[in-house]
Amino acid sequence: MTAHWAALESLALPVEPARPPGATAGALPASAPEQGEPLERILADTWSVIVPGLVHWQHPAFLGYYPTANSPASVLAELVTAGLGVQGMMWSTSPAATELEQVVVDWLAKALGLPESFLHSGGTGGGVIQDSASSAVLVAVVAALHRASGGGWRTDGVDGRYRAYCSEQANSCVPKAVRIAGLGEAVEIATTAGTGAMDPDALAARLAADRRANLVPTVVVATSGTTATCAFDPLPAVADVCRRYGVWLHVDGAYAGSAALCPEHRAVNEGLDGADSYAVNAHKWMRTGTPCDILWTSDRASLTEAMAIRPAFLHNPASESGAVVDFRDWQIPLGRPMRALKLWYVLRAHGLEGLRAAIRHDVGLADRLARAIEREPGFHLVAHELGLVAFRYGTDEQTRALTARLAADTGLVCTPAEVEGRPVLRAVFGSPYASEATVDQVWATVRRHAQAC
Repeated sequence: MTAHWAALESLALPVEPARPPGATAGALPASAPEQGEPLERILADTWSVIVPGLVHWQHPAFLGYYPTANSPASVLAELVTAGLGVQGMMWSTSPAATELEQVVVDWLAKALGLPESFLHSGGTGGGVIQDSASSAVLVAVVAALHRASGGGWRTDGVDGRYRAYCSEQANSCVPKAVRIAGLGEAVEIATTAGTGAMDPDALAARLAADRRANLVPTVVVATSGTTATCAFDPLPAVADVCRRYGVWLHVDGAYAGSAALCPEHRAVNEGLDGADSYAVNAHKWMRTGTPCDILWTSDRASLTEAMAIRPAFLHNPASESGAVVDFRDWQIPLGRPMRALKLWYVLRAHGLEGLRAAIRHDVGLADRLARAIEREPGFHLVAHELGLVAFRYGTDEQTRALTARLAADTGLVCTPAEVEGRPVLRAVFGSPYASEATVDQVWATVRRHAQAC
């Protein structure tokens, strides 16, 4: 792995494979081997067959989506976790796994400046490591549904009265979670025209109208750092509306939430004292390998009551005493690995100051690219927040042409989005190997392709 990381840092590898669809599958046997093979041969095939067909998300010129920045500490912890092979579904199945997770998510909550109500030591809440922000949203929606129905949904199911609300730029996991929870397409958009952010007044009007129509406002999902442009819903005002109408507020801070480790970016969490749940992906911007999403809630009773199913084979004295946490009741699956070890390793190996330095470094790289875009005729800077830069080139047709040319260039990955119905290109810095030289090389590549559009 160290040789691979060195190759990424030196730009010796392309970001994307040049292989056509089916190339990797075609290089593999049609049937599983009858006899075992030496691990040396399997490792050799990994590097000759599999790795050349991968998109290298740790590459310094991978600027698409949001980052999944890894680190040696996280990789080592994954190896130890796999080697230990424990099942952490209940305290009784691996006490240290549960207690480590409680401590580590409380550490992180304090480091991010989250409300005391989100701490395991705070009384009514606590945190849990999920596999993704998508799972976190789903768990939050189910907890909200449990509270809104007074628990009735567990016995009677759901009807068409329950409603969810989000902004125009909310992640696609929100309507998916609502659909899986049985609410169908009952997602209403409360957005300020021209901004894409949630409009608290429009939200309040929708909640009031739905109440008058005998519908049940169930959950509002606000976003702290949207996927397209890293835009922020006005959390304090949204929280006030939710409090007034008694609606569960979940905040998706998957990417931007990590920035609150830095005092100068603590405002990204302003308003969370009015939220019922909040999620951050440590695997995006905390040098922790995917998957590692932390979901916090101030109402663990609604969450665990919604999730709990306890057949006889799960009964044990510790659980029945009520003195321990069983994370089986904080997630969709029953089983779970020891999820906290890699976050513990990362926090200890880097320290909070190390993570802050990495975030500031990435923000600085985005600043450098944004300044270059603003200086260049024909380019328009659409958004610049934290480590994200979104821009257009010329007309919409030229922007689409530039997007197509960059998509065909294996040396760089940017991903497209739409803002107010118009195409934009996004670049997000997060690779542990990116530098100012990376920014300059990326910008030169973008300009070269733009000249042909």
